[in-house]
Amino acid sequence: MAGYWLFKSEPNAYSFDDLVKDEVAEWDGVRNFQVRNWIRDDIKVGDRVLFYHSSATPTGVVGTATVVREGYPDHTAWDPSSEHPDPRSTPDKPLWYMVDIKPDRRFERMVTLDEMRTIPPLQEMMALKRGNRFSITPVTQAEFDTLVRLGTGD
Repeated sequence: MAGYWLFKSEPNAYSFDDLVKDEVAEWDGVRNFQVRNWIRDDIKVGDRVLFYHSSATPTGVVGTATVVREGYPDHTAWDPSSEHPDPRSTPDKPLWYMVDIKPDRRFERMVTLDEMRTIPPLQEMMALKRGNRFSITPVTQAEFDTLVRLGTGD
């Protein structure tokens, strides 16, 4: 059974258009232990992803993707020239993990955060909870389907 997730990315760092261009991308740079645990233990090949543009005006979900490689050590952690080095992580004892995703569908329109907050079936989404700063959060199939319908008009 597929899992459902919301992945946040700043579009000036890595956008949905970048994912479309790259065809498959490593989702690296996660440096939060709860999110690391989801990546390492819970996110599986075939899981569905809502791609969310954060730190933009406006913010919101812009498309969907699929996980094509389960969690594996994030090599950017032990690369001192990367954007997210962590000397505590080594090839022999990796601390951080990443997954690979591929794009599925670009939405006809962004479903903004402000709009999401007004939709009753989305009120319990972890990503909408006050104080949530996770870059990846689980979503239910119903939340996923609601956002796809809103973004695509299907």
